[in-house]
Amino acid sequence: MSKDAILKQIKDEDIEYVDIRFTDPRGKLQHVTVMADQVDDDFLEEGFMFDGSSIQGWKSIEASDMKLMPAYGSSYVDPFYAEKTLCLHCSVVEPDTGEPYTRDPRGTAEKAEAYLKSSGVGDVSYWGPEAEFFLFDDVRVSNKINKVGYELDAMDGSWNTDTEYEMGNTGHRPGVKGGYFPVNPIDDGQDIRSEMLSTMKRLGMNVDKHHHEVASCQHELGLIFGSLTKQADELQKYKYVIHNVAQAYGKTATFMPKPLYGDNGTGMHVNMSIWKDNKPLFAGDKYADLSQEALWFIGGILKHAKTLNAFTNPSTNSYKRLIPGFEAPVLRAYSARNRSGCVRIPWTENPKAKRVEARFPDPSANPYLCFAALLMAGIDGIKSKIDPGEAMDKNLYDLPAEELEGIPTVCGSLREAVGALAADHEFLLAGDVFTKDQIEGYMELKMEEIELYEHTPHPVEFLLYYSC
Repeated sequence: MSKDAILKQIKDEDIEYVDIRFTDPRGKLQHVTVMADQVDDDFLEEGFMFDGSSIQGWKSIEASDMKLMPAYGSSYVDPFYAEKTLCLHCSVVEPDTGEPYTRDPRGTAEKAEAYLKSSGVGDVSYWGPEAEFFLFDDVRVSNKINKVGYELDAMDGSWNTDTEYEMGNTGHRPGVKGGYFPVNPIDDGQDIRSEMLSTMKRLGMNVDKHHHEVASCQHELGLIFGSLTKQADELQKYKYVIHNVAQAYGKTATFMPKPLYGDNGTGMHVNMSIWKDNKPLFAGDKYADLSQEALWFIGGILKHAKTLNAFTNPSTNSYKRLIPGFEAPVLRAYSARNRSGCVRIPWTENPKAKRVEARFPDPSANPYLCFAALLMAGIDGIKSKIDPGEAMDKNLYDLPAEELEGIPTVCGSLREAVGALAADHEFLLAGDVFTKDQIEGYMELKMEEIELYEHTPHPVEFLLYYSC
């Protein structure tokens, strides 16, 4: 969509407001709303000034002026606002130079796409994230000086088999790890998921399916692949629609990786491919019909996996999912035959669909930084010809201890991931895609979360230590 098409849409559809949206370093969508009659050629060309000092991890108060530059192709009419509002995703630039702001996640994604072309490795990369989520009916959280705890509830929760309800307990609900794929009435999320998917389609998003996931109250919608920055925009819209349709149903959605103890956590498998000269770079005659470049790409992912964790698994809660026994891909291995390694090669007969799937990311990730970091690791693998080693076609969950000892793992904590990022980030700096200032600012932001988490007494500690 062009600038003229945006202005025409505002006029033809009687748009009242324009919502200017951008993403902060943690991955949260932010916005400011302006009257549509203020949006003209100059507004779209020159951008919108705002105070960046109020965004955590960005500028300090003495250098806070920043500018939002709308991406015309990202426009959509918001389906949840009462007044007709056109939404535009934005990148952030320095107001005095017009250069991309180094800590802007969307700008980083755009630079990663440009670096792929300039490197000669490929012309375009395609991304297909599979972001799972939970739906609950009631969430209560306490984080006071004398009280820390949470309580979740949902009528279809596996724990409610004997709960007395005024209208009666029908008894149809998935058990622990039993949500994949029973029909209704066990799966009572059919209608809400259908509305979510239909809403996305009306927004022009490429979607294809939905289903209940393994865990109690866990769901997934299908988002068809797209180019890197565009797909990160789409994932932000995906989360936005899910949150707001859930809200309209009187429910609450979360992309938190591990909200339930003892059941599966929420992942975001990321399917990746590169094309060059209108041909799929990853199709070939090596293992699982991959090309040598695809194997090197996997080598880069596996080599830098612990650094990638800082972006692909950026919450302290992420590492409550990345533990053995819950279908979590904790081992740095690849395979076409099982899903227990952190990289999988999905089966396909069509060379155009040949791709690599990173299974360790989760949807708490900032999609722009997550995809950009994965791409940079893969490009480093190709340029440095990093051998991924032999594929692991055994069930890695069932290996004896002596065999497991020889297989490296992903990080076990966010602190470990931040330490890995500090030690291994040169590959991210290639082409100025990421910058040292950006990485340092990101690590500071993550350390704030880590210290709050580590310094707060946990209810389990009272169970373990109160009477000692």
